[in-house]
Amino acid sequence: MLAIETATEACSVALFEDDTLLDHRHEVLGRGHAERLVPMIAELPDKGRAAHIRVSLGPGSFTGVRIGLATARALGIGWNAEVSGYPTLALVAAMAGRRRPGPVTVCMNGGHGQWFVQAFDAEGKATGLPLSQTPEEARRDNAGTFAAGNRAEELMAQDGPEAAALHLLPDARDVLALPSHSLTADLAPIYGRAPDAQRPAQ
Repeated sequence: MLAIETATEACSVALFEDDTLLDHRHEVLGRGHAERLVPMIAELPDKGRAAHIRVSLGPGSFTGVRIGLATARALGIGWNAEVSGYPTLALVAAMAGRRRPGPVTVCMNGGHGQWFVQAFDAEGKATGLPLSQTPEEARRDNAGTFAAGNRAEELMAQDGPEAAALHLLPDARDVLALPSHSLTADLAPIYGRAPDAQRPAQ
């Protein structure tokens, strides 16, 4: 199984045989996913060829999500592989659950100074939809929770230095930690916010 994660500034791929991680790549690029993703896959054993592909659906970087999905779809056709998607925030929640079991609020970079925020229960199931919130809104709604993500420490800053926060970026090598209910055959991207461009009123 090949896993592809491109929804944030981190770009990562991982190749598994059953439950065994064979090889992986993880780079924090910021930009440049389009140039780096396919070479990263080609660096894996057998050039990453797999019968199953898992790919991040977002929310996150609009460009990153589209690049990951386009690559997964193309490889799925070329390899006759089954492709499934997963929410990026669910992967971060699963990564956090390995380190500290229990409910968690995932807080990640959003667009235009906002954060993507979503709460998960101890089984990794989302308890609400992903929200795009200003930092003020996110702090108001999530005081006193355990948080994970690349904005988790800022989310919990108002709760003092003892507040529980894990700085995490999604990593393809952790996709096996995802609960099965997080996987979907629907490869529609999850944008997490309304588009900036609006259709003119008629």
